[in-house]
Amino acid sequence: MPDEHVKELVELLQLERLEDNLFRGQSRDIGTRYVFGGQVLGQALAAAQQTVDPSREAHSLHAYFLRAGDIDAPIVYSVERARDGGSFSSRRVVAIQHGQPILNGAISFQVPEKGFEHQSGMPEVPEPEDVEPMHRVPQDDLARLPVKLQRWLGIDGPFEFRQVWPRNELHPAKRPPIQHIWFRLTSPINDSAILHRAMLAYASDFHLIGTATLPHGISYLTPQLQMASLDHALWFHRPFRVDEWLLYSFDSPTAQGARGLARGQIFTRDGRLVASTAQEGLIRLRAE
Repeated sequence: MPDEHVKELVELLQLERLEDNLFRGQSRDIGTRYVFGGQVLGQALAAAQQTVDPSREAHSLHAYFLRAGDIDAPIVYSVERARDGGSFSSRRVVAIQHGQPILNGAISFQVPEKGFEHQSGMPEVPEPEDVEPMHRVPQDDLARLPVKLQRWLGIDGPFEFRQVWPRNELHPAKRPPIQHIWFRLTSPINDSAILHRAMLAYASDFHLIGTATLPHGISYLTPQLQMASLDHALWFHRPFRVDEWLLYSFDSPTAQGARGLARGQIFTRDGRLVASTAQEGLIRLRAE
């Protein structure tokens, strides 16, 4: 049976239908100052999916984060049925809070079909059982952080993450902008491929833009550092389960102009490439 955190995430992705193309979702406080971007991505995908024939599978999502989301207010998702063709369906989604858009997105769906196949190889990394779970920040260090960060670092979530190359986020050393992280849900869920895709959209926002901080000896815990996701792209390639181990392999090819670009590839443990991601984010060191 799913644990409480997984149950809560499943419920979070089951939106209330207000009208044919209008949906309402709630928010989960995971200790961040604003609504977690992955939550909005997952709910936007869930909203669009409800306007498409279930036989059509999401294959790409492109979104811009426009405003920070209010954790204490519901989010309304307005879906525009842009096109339904013979093989593909396209949807535009706007997430709205307090009368203002907080996300604009476009999602494409396809009737499954066979075709040519090739993929990048999976990096050679230790098996997830051979990688230690991520350690909590020591209590003495945690007590010196802002209250919101204490909550973020102290709250358990629905996903377990294991970093192949751990680093100390409080005292980050400079290193190349590459990282590999195993992740999975903390307990099993049902077989719905639609739910697993929405769950992956949620999880795909973790650790992505942080890859662009690695060469600079900074992290999200660095004082005066402002970080925020600006956009997000996600492509689904092959079937997967988020309650089984997946490897998220990241790199960041560039950072400039107070922005960093990060890319990700998600593999099953047997080496199948199941999804790809890309994200540009704000990385700005503010004056004290």
